[in-house]
Amino acid sequence: MTHDFTIPQLSCGHCVRAVTEAVHAADPSAQVQADPATKQVAVDSTLPRETLAALLAEAGYAPA
Repeated sequence: MTHDFTIPQLSCGHCVRAVTEAVHAADPSAQVQADPATKQVAVDSTLPRETLAALLAEAGYAPA
């Protein structure tokens, strides 16, 4: 299932890597697409939305 998030702190390639690594730490098979220009992140994962949001927040990229 794909979950879409708006992440105001997403601003560069480093942010994209950090977000991707945070998700992959919990779900290595997840697909992550992040666009710093629009602050949008799409995560295709079997994890629940709440879990993904908590992982992102823990990494310093809390969804809006």
